[in-house]
Amino acid sequence: MINPVYIVGVLDNGIAGLSAQAVAQLHQADVVIGASRTLSLFKNELSNASQQHDMAAGLSKLPGWIEAALADNLRVVVLATGDPMCHGIGRYLLNKLGAKRCEIIPNVSTLQLAFSRLGLAWQDAVICSVHSKDAGEWSSAAGPEHGLYPVLQRLRSHDLIAVFTSPDNSPDRIARMLLNAGLADAFTLSVAEALLTGNENIIPDLSIDEAAARRFADPNVVILQRQTQKQRPLFGLADEQFLQRKPDKGLITKREVRAVSLARLQLCPDSIVWDIGAGSGSVGLEASRVCQKGFVYAIEKNSADFAIASQNQIAMAATNYRIQQGKAPDLLAEWPDPDAVFVGGSGGELAVLIQLFLSRIKPGGWLVMNFVTLENLAQATQTLTEINAHWDVTQLQASRSQPILQMHRMQAENPVWIVSAQQGESCE
Repeated sequence: MINPVYIVGVLDNGIAGLSAQAVAQLHQADVVIGASRTLSLFKNELSNASQQHDMAAGLSKLPGWIEAALADNLRVVVLATGDPMCHGIGRYLLNKLGAKRCEIIPNVSTLQLAFSRLGLAWQDAVICSVHSKDAGEWSSAAGPEHGLYPVLQRLRSHDLIAVFTSPDNSPDRIARMLLNAGLADAFTLSVAEALLTGNENIIPDLSIDEAAARRFADPNVVILQRQTQKQRPLFGLADEQFLQRKPDKGLITKREVRAVSLARLQLCPDSIVWDIGAGSGSVGLEASRVCQKGFVYAIEKNSADFAIASQNQIAMAATNYRIQQGKAPDLLAEWPDPDAVFVGGSGGELAVLIQLFLSRIKPGGWLVMNFVTLENLAQATQTLTEINAHWDVTQLQASRSQPILQMHRMQAENPVWIVSAQQGESCE
């Protein structure tokens, strides 16, 4: 019978933190694999004849070491931190070796310890990890590819977030990201340093500004708690909530048109959205609120509108939204294929852009365009007909009440044509 691989969770209190079963397996091990710091904790517990492998040589080497040891009928123990199945090495090894060949002996997670030290219940906590390669500092130009993005993604819709950190992706770096994203007032940050060692230190309820300016001892974990509960609606925000270019008339899709356009985009929580000719950013920013697990890529050629859309992004703490200055189709080759595309401005290349959008959009996705001139409407519908797309047009003309003396009158907004299109079979 082939010996199972024992994946044992360990903590920095060493042998004192292990169960009798874990200690027995460690004493009997012929091959022990772990990080150098972990191996040093148990050097007095390991057989002199045992082989030791340092994980620093590379995670990809572990399956080979293990397979070679099992082929020689050797007993293998892998030392992992805390609970190996909570952002640990457990899932990786089970996927590589097969669940039936592995036995997990979990330990208390360092997150459990941190919440206990802070006196916080953690059943509502959402866990994420930035325990990986150096992600670099977060900037407004960053997106889903950034190593710290998982934290921001969870902050959008949760109130209590627990984070596994790393020496590079540290608590102060996480705090600076929140500052950059406009979330400094929304959260406090607590840090549990060097748990179960002589240097253990618990730092509760730091402001984001405080945390961004100091350094923390390794290893550590971070707990983020929401302080402000006020939330905006998902969409339908008043036009006045968006900064607009003054004294010139700002480029903004009015609330009534915005609501219908967003409905026609058929967005899902994880949709990837393109916003072409973003103007003040109103449509893309509201789309980012609907698509909390997705991302919005926006482009705007006018420098003044680009600056204002960027300010609106910060004011709304839209962390899943990125606007770039340029003219479509520039930059679009770098963007992932979208689930939905909104066009508020085309820059005079409408026919070419329509064909590009429908060639890139995912199956079942929608292209929604707003027009205020007959010429652009005619060109759009002609292009869609020529390429055999499915399309329809909605004319929307809203009127808003305005005070006149002690009464009210209705003032009409300019009519807007909303063109909605799909490539191939329509899903309506």
